[in-house]
Amino acid sequence: MAANLLPHSPVGNRDFVFSERDFRRVCQLIHDRAGIALVDSKRDMVYGRLSRRLRALGLTEFGTYLDQLERNVDGEEWQAFTNALTTNLTAFFREPHHFEHLHEQLAASGASPRTPLALWSCAASTGEEPYSIAITACEAFGTLTPPVRILATDIDTQVLATAQRGVYPVERVAGLDAERRRRFFQRGTGPNEGHCRVHPALQALIDYRPLNLLAPRYDISGPFAAVFCRNVMIYFDKPTQRGILSRLVTHMDADSLLYTGHSENYLHAADLIRPCGRTLYRRNFGTDAA
Repeated sequence: MAANLLPHSPVGNRDFVFSERDFRRVCQLIHDRAGIALVDSKRDMVYGRLSRRLRALGLTEFGTYLDQLERNVDGEEWQAFTNALTTNLTAFFREPHHFEHLHEQLAASGASPRTPLALWSCAASTGEEPYSIAITACEAFGTLTPPVRILATDIDTQVLATAQRGVYPVERVAGLDAERRRRFFQRGTGPNEGHCRVHPALQALIDYRPLNLLAPRYDISGPFAAVFCRNVMIYFDKPTQRGILSRLVTHMDADSLLYTGHSENYLHAADLIRPCGRTLYRRNFGTDAA
């Protein structure tokens, strides 16, 4: 295993030396930049993804690449570095019980074009989650122009670009029922065969923006009736999770709901949020969340 090799010994048929010190530097840099806590089992993933950056930049050593990052803290390569190490697993209507509950929440909200609801997907990835939110809103209000505005953010600018395009292989929507596919997706023909595009009405509901959850403050407006922060906190340690939650709740009011991933637990932040359903939370106003 790589951890047991001498610092400058190559591994298998790898093109670049990737030492234990290199891996630890990567871990520290991505934690400081994005809050992601990499474990030892991600070593090969890190090598595979970052070696592409070395090739693209014409570099021969990881140490040189990491030195360049540290010397130029505001350089463009930081975004490529972050994009490379961000995991983006998503699907339309993932954890479907959330969207069933969102449908009920929206239908009972009393929202109108004069009082639209703000919704936030804060780890939007390639767009399946915010588009699922948009579809749910359309169904809850019975129109392609529901009284909602959806903010979709992610630290990875590449996946946000994919989300904004709204074009997916048809197999990505194969699990949806036929009525949803017919109403909300346009199947490609000719050179676009095998792909589909989300309905333009859905795209019009969503504003995509890059946002780092580690930022000291979020330059967004609220409050949001629903905040989807699902399956992203698992990549952060407990102190980082708490810091993010302390900022998220400032964009929630008493009626807001926080939708979280099924494997995420927030007992350590009971003063910030309180459970109110299956992986659902409300802001805890008993303690001021600074």
